[in-house]
Amino acid sequence: MSSPTTGKTTRAEYCVVACAEVWRHAGEVLAGPMGTVPAIGARLAKLTFAPDLLLTDGEALLIGDVPALGARAQVVEGWLPYRQHLALVATGRRHVMMGASQIDRHGNQNISCIGDWSRPARQLLGVRGAPVNTLNNPTSYWVPKHSTRVFVEQVDMVCGVGYDRAAEAGPSATRFHHVPEVVSNLGVFDFATPDHSMRLRSLHPGVTIEQVLAATGFALSVPDEVPYTREPTREELRLVREVIDPKGARDREVPA
Repeated sequence: MSSPTTGKTTRAEYCVVACAEVWRHAGEVLAGPMGTVPAIGARLAKLTFAPDLLLTDGEALLIGDVPALGARAQVVEGWLPYRQHLALVATGRRHVMMGASQIDRHGNQNISCIGDWSRPARQLLGVRGAPVNTLNNPTSYWVPKHSTRVFVEQVDMVCGVGYDRAAEAGPSATRFHHVPEVVSNLGVFDFATPDHSMRLRSLHPGVTIEQVLAATGFALSVPDEVPYTREPTREELRLVREVIDPKGARDREVPA
């Protein structure tokens, strides 16, 4: 049997590393990971290359240690109730990683409804804080199951504001607007193109460009050379497997 630090890297662990990289060079900002894999990624970043990153217990406390997923923090650094959290968002001192029920080529995100908003076929979470997030602080996205149902030509309702919508709204919307990355179970994507349309930045090992294109419902920008998502280091694997997620919740969100 392989030891915890020498077993083959799983797809979920590549996703964790890709999510952690979202907070590289973030400095002293609040991480807002939404989802299992982003939560593990934020903890990994905090324990390695982003020590100044601020974490919460998921409710109202700023925590000073990095507990295992689902465990109670032992070090509390501050009180961050909902009203103060909203004020913090407006200052831009947060980098949130949200989910997306739909996302289009310019980064517009939908978590509200599927179908016509006046009579939707499916009612989802609602708009919630997505517009304020995207207009005030960096907002990345995590999609655990990449498919044409999620990566669509046009979202049914705009919740998170994409690059085209922000440009249409003018300087007040573009001043702090930034969508750094989209991470899915197939690869990593960004908007580093002349028209800010989505670009394939890296493939997770074992995934092909053809698979990504088949699972994407719009024309995706693909560079001539696409690297693979980086390998986790031995220490990163140890932290993920033994410290942050010893119960393997990551593999339930992204099955092998």
